[in-house]
Amino acid sequence: MKLGLMVNTPELAQRLEHALEPLHDIHWVAQDETQALRLCRDMPTELLLLQLGTADRVAFSQRVMNEAPCPLLLLDLATELHTEWAFNALGHGALDVVHLPELANDSAFNPALLLRKIQNIAWLATPPQPVTHRATRTSAKRACLIAIGASAGGPATLNQLLRELPKDLDAAVVLVQHLDDKFSAGMAEWLARESTLPVRLVQAGEIPQTGVVLLAGRNEHLTVSRRGDLQYSLKPDAQIYRPSIDIFFHSIAEQWRGDAIGVLLTGMGRDGADGLKAMRERGFATITQDQSSSVVWGMPKAAVAIDAAAEVLALDRIANRLAELCRWMAVKRNS
Repeated sequence: MKLGLMVNTPELAQRLEHALEPLHDIHWVAQDETQALRLCRDMPTELLLLQLGTADRVAFSQRVMNEAPCPLLLLDLATELHTEWAFNALGHGALDVVHLPELANDSAFNPALLLRKIQNIAWLATPPQPVTHRATRTSAKRACLIAIGASAGGPATLNQLLRELPKDLDAAVVLVQHLDDKFSAGMAEWLARESTLPVRLVQAGEIPQTGVVLLAGRNEHLTVSRRGDLQYSLKPDAQIYRPSIDIFFHSIAEQWRGDAIGVLLTGMGRDGADGLKAMRERGFATITQDQSSSVVWGMPKAAVAIDAAAEVLALDRIANRLAELCRWMAVKRNS
């Protein structure tokens, strides 16, 4: 890939160049915002690597996406995670964040994790063929499950959506957000501070509970079993992201014995589109975020293109619609 770098020191730039140039082209290096914005406009790159470090860098990520849009990968090099900064920048449209404290102080820096993140982003432009599954019908009933997938722009979008859900929501909620597991616990705590509902990480083997929001918290796929409990798995390994939204949605289409709603939010690529289609074909309600309210209208657009979404809604309408559907389903279950 053709890369741009914005890091704090020439020494960091040199170490990144040494680690990346065998596989990627360092198109330019910038050390201040004015220069970086000009280069983004005049010498577009396929990916900009931006070092976090101050709250101003979060604001700068928004300027990049507004004034000179380009794919953005955040580098957090501090010993302690800059979780809220990362979530805010991801909300502005950054694609991913990687925590690499060793890059700032260790001459034996291993670039494998960074290279994998870059390769994942490169694959988004030409994703592999989705894994296909055959949906099966079962008869036993459980409480309603709301399954929500998000990627670029997801943290802030999920924050708004959860704030707008009613406290008496008659459903369990499970979130799959593309995010390194080092940031997952911090994201759950961040969402919980704003949400009307409790938010915590998924523990393997637990069953979704009405009125509780669970967030996938490992670099593994999340699935629901025939018993209705949530499980983590490294397989299949062909998916770009772990956790994969497609894998989770497909497992619901195959295994969930009860009402369910699939929701696909902002994100680059097409993860979740095929799984949402499987949910709709099973008879579940499906919703995607519309273009005007999406930070990146990639995954929702892919879902719309294959008729996976029964409804395409602005973000500020989704929470009310979910509450309406849950009330209707409760009446149906009790009739």
